[in-house]
Amino acid sequence: MDPVLGRRVDASDIVQDVMVEASRRLTDYLANPTMPFGLWLRHMARDRIIDAHRRHRVAAARSLDREVSVDAGADDSVEQGVGAVADRELTPAAAATWFELERRFAAAVDLLEEGDRQIVLLRHFEHLSTADAALALGLSKPAAGMRYLRAMRRLRVLLGDGFSDGTDVG
Repeated sequence: MDPVLGRRVDASDIVQDVMVEASRRLTDYLANPTMPFGLWLRHMARDRIIDAHRRHRVAAARSLDREVSVDAGADDSVEQGVGAVADRELTPAAAATWFELERRFAAAVDLLEEGDRQIVLLRHFEHLSTADAALALGLSKPAAGMRYLRAMRRLRVLLGDGFSDGTDVG
């Protein structure tokens, strides 16, 4: 879930909504299970997150992008920021490097085309197998495998020297 959205919506609320909806729709699913149960739940969760994103991020009047943190001017905000980044086992230099790598990776993934971004997120962050990712995206297993390989090649190029100057990968 988008960290900015997480300031307004708790992940446990999304999970609770999905469980209520799953309970309501379970009989229909059991009558016609078109996909594995876990994937069925994942689809419902994705839909709930999309709805929450639309409600809170796209809404013009109360968009998350227009919010300013109450702590923005506080003296301890630097300490809070460092505390969020720093790992107790990392040196300050290593933590800064790790933060920069995470930032570059997230920016590179955002530059991928939608299909490439989806397969990378499913495989690396959802830890789905190629078969489950294929099912989630409505692709054959070989097509999902090929999309994943191509997406990783594009991601590697984006993370290379060409990424720093903002060049696009086709």
